Amino acid sequence: MSASPTPVTLITGGSTGIGAETVRRLLKAGHRVTATGRDADRLRAVARALGDPEELLLLPGDAADAGAVEEAVRATVQRFGRLDNVIANAGHSTHDSVADGDPELMRSMLLTNVLGPTLLIRASLEELRKSRGRIVLVGSVAGLKYSPGNFYSVTKWAVHALAENTRMLVTESGVGVSLIAPGKVDTPFWDTRGGTPPGPALSAENIADGIMWVLGQPAGVDVNTVTIRPTGQAN
Repeated sequence: MSASPTPVTLITGGSTGIGAETVRRLLKAGHRVTATGRDADRLRAVARALGDPEELLLLPGDAADAGAVEEAVRATVQRFGRLDNVIANAGHSTHDSVADGDPELMRSMLLTNVLGPTLLIRASLEELRKSRGRIVLVGSVAGLKYSPGNFYSVTKWAVHALAENTRMLVTESGVGVSLIAPGKVDTPFWDTRGGTPPGPALSAENIADGIMWVLGQPAGVDVNTVTIRPTGQAN
């Protein structure tokens, strides 16, 4: 398919929470979108809720699987003719502590949260250099603030380091790198802890707004870090 000026964006973890809302916002803004996620049924549910648009390509797969990520980039370019933005949104927390966490659950979290964004960057760089596009990494306030024994925080500190290392690597080729660091957000992220803790919380829509603002910056403007907390969150 021949290339088109309509932007093309690939997002991981597009089946729920921040990812699903960002898919909706991208389509509304006129993007053509590839959404990946491990749960094919949830991905299909997102597409159905949006009316099964032709501009949405669903690719079930694991964000920490190099082959699946590379295939997602290839399929996106084959379907839409180009790639302008990638959003590394897939991530999860088992809410484990380094003192007593389950090693296998910690391994899974490390692979998804840190290796996953790295693989997406690696697989997409050639196409993004062509389009002078943008990489968006979803980090966390947990990657800015320490908390006792929080292994999820460890993984998000790594994501924040990845963002700056990647910016230094690609900025001279015209590729932008933006890190979005949300505070507490009311999404299924908290389901394994029995629901969102009490107190102020953002919505998935709030974070999607931030992502869309970053993607809407004009050529030559590289917004590198955006921290979004709910008013009243002290940490």
